[in-house]
Formats: sequence, C-alpha cells, structure tokens
Amino acid sequence: MNSRRVLQGRSDFALNETGLAQAREAAGKLRGVRFDCVYASPLRRAVQTAELLAPGAEIVIDERLIEMDYGPYEGADLQNLPPEILTFFSDFVHNPAPSGMEQLTAVVARVGAFLEELRGREENILISTHAIAMKGILEYLTPESNGAYWSKFIGNCAVYTSQNQNGQFTVPTELL
Repeated sequence: MNSRRVLQGRSDFALNETGLAQAREAAGKLRGVRFDCVYASPLRRAVQTAELLAPGAEIVIDERLIEMDYGPYEGADLQNLPPEILTFFSDFVHNPAPSGMEQLTAVVARVGAFLEELRGREENILISTHAIAMKGILEYLTPESNGAYWSKFIGNCAVYTSQNQNGQFTVPTELL
C-alpha cells in the first residue's frame, strides 16, 4: 500500500519485497538480541515483521497494537488528500481527527493500557506495531513531550528501545 501512495491504517496487506527488505534491515540492528516475549498488531505486515525480527518466537497478537483507524479516509490518495485530513496532518496536536477517524487520545489510551500490563516486567520484549500506534506509545511513555511525537516522522521498521527499571520506563531512543 505504501508503494501505491495511499493512506493505510487497518488495511491488512502483506509486506512486499521492499517491506521485507526493511524488516530484514531492522533485524540486523537487533542481531544477537534474544526476545523473551514478542507482541504484534494483528495486521499481517506487523506479524511478518515480528517473524523476521524474532525468528521462531511465539508471537502474541494484541489488538491494542493495531494502527490508527482512519475510518472513511482509509485508502485515500496521499497525493490528493481531503482538506480536513491535510489540516489534521498539518498539526496533530491542535487539530482533532476528522469525524469517523480514531482520535489520537484513543490511540494513546489503548497502547497505554497495553504498556501498563508490561510495567514491572524486566525482560526483552519486542513490540511490532505501526507508525501512529508507535507515536502513541512514545507519547504515553513521555507525557512531558506535549505532543511532540505526533509530528515526528517514523519510518518503516524504525526501532526504538526503552528500559523498564523498577516499574518505570526510560525515555525511548531510536536505534539508527
């Protein structure tokens, strides 16, 4: 869907060769890391990515890791977006999602609920999710960012790490 340049949220398509190559590159960044637990969004592209990053691991599917619901805008042409979407994308913090789309506060709430279940677990955990869901995770873990992560570009297969120390998550950092 990325190659077709359309707004992709919950459309469930497999990775193409480019996506597979990006996932293999991300796996290289994590070479030698043994994951005690692997979680993924139910969408095929997230599951495939998790499989490549943690070969042979059991993958736990969690609906809360799914991408933002774009509602009636799912599949919209990224080169010709409706004005209300352009307004929303121009300033996520000050412009609510258009009617029919999932609100960013809902994204943060659902990924936050997921993260709360991990609090206190000091093991290597892989989470395979999507850009807006990842931004929600970053916002949840760093509320002092005041929405700064919503406008941050997160590329395909970006890798972030955070430590869980004594029930507290550290500020996430991106592996480059």
